[in-house]
Amino acid sequence: MHRSVFHLRLKNFELQAERMMDTSLQTRAVAIVSSNRQDGTIVSLSNEAQEEGLYLGMSRSLARQMNRRVLMLPYNHSLYSRLNRYLYSTVSSFTPVVEPGSFGQFYLDMNGMNSVYKNLQNTGTRLARTIDEKTHLKGAVGISTNKLVSTISTSVIPEIVHEVFPGDESSFLSPLDSWMLPTVQQPPVKKVIRFLFLNKIVHIQSVVRHETDAQVLFGKFTKKITLEAEGKDLSAVRPPQLKEHITEQVVLPTDTNDKDELRSAVMTLSGQVGFRLRKRRQIAKNVRMEIHYTDGIKRSKTGKLDAIDTTSISKVLQQLFDRANTRRNRIRTILADASRFAYHTTQLDLFSHSDRKDIRLSHAIDTIRKKYGMKSIY
Repeated sequence: MHRSVFHLRLKNFELQAERMMDTSLQTRAVAIVSSNRQDGTIVSLSNEAQEEGLYLGMSRSLARQMNRRVLMLPYNHSLYSRLNRYLYSTVSSFTPVVEPGSFGQFYLDMNGMNSVYKNLQNTGTRLARTIDEKTHLKGAVGISTNKLVSTISTSVIPEIVHEVFPGDESSFLSPLDSWMLPTVQQPPVKKVIRFLFLNKIVHIQSVVRHETDAQVLFGKFTKKITLEAEGKDLSAVRPPQLKEHITEQVVLPTDTNDKDELRSAVMTLSGQVGFRLRKRRQIAKNVRMEIHYTDGIKRSKTGKLDAIDTTSISKVLQQLFDRANTRRNRIRTILADASRFAYHTTQLDLFSHSDRKDIRLSHAIDTIRKKYGMKSIY
């Protein structure tokens, strides 16, 4: 029996959310910008705004110079998060296995649901209709045997529901642009694609059929791009509740690349992560430091936390931040994500050491924060 994976995409999710909240925006030229600063960029825009000459990724300052009739709205992360959580609960009524993607995107694992839903296309139509009735948001549903093909389907097919039948994945992908494949975005692969003018997936398919030639061209990416070009993807749909993480983030008051402000933000993150680790009495075998720049680009580095005092944690997170921060652009958000926990055990010492002083200091600060709140002491 073949797998069945749905991908629900609510196109222009941010714009649709703003128009749902304010019906007067329905026919206006609207653009959602990442920041109100001059270096903010457009992340979503209406058809009316496109007709005015604006496009995704355009800087706010340039868009304002070109056209002052377009309404520029700031990125409302709080609104989009609340709406996305409601959509997740709605989508979860169709299947117990749902994985949220970015805002307005969800993967549904429909395996084993044959006795409930007899026809996949009818189920996809029902899913889109349910979302429309409850939120007035328009969406498209892609159906295939895996997440990759379903995702590509919703990005290139204008139909509300489109199913790629098992065995047709390769022929479905062949006429599409090469840039649809995720591995093509890797710099070494992108360089080869441009140099050889492999503009369509069918061109990549013809290359990867010759394993030796493909190995020379794509190196360590050969296996991955071969699978993607043939429409094969073995990744599972993973519900968020199956992942145990400690996630903390600091949203800077204004986008900045000031070293002192960024170091202060990393210290704040260290305190928050340390407080939660000490509460669990656990260390983290994996920690990821992620930086979100003002133009929407993300950078991240990973490491591990072998201690639970704030001083040790801040040293690790600061090192990861310095390694990840390779651009000169301003930074909007810094996020720390800890996972793979293990119990932290310590042995008492006869003599005082600096690391014991650090942990005693951290516990003392925790006592104050438990009584007066996290923001009571820095």
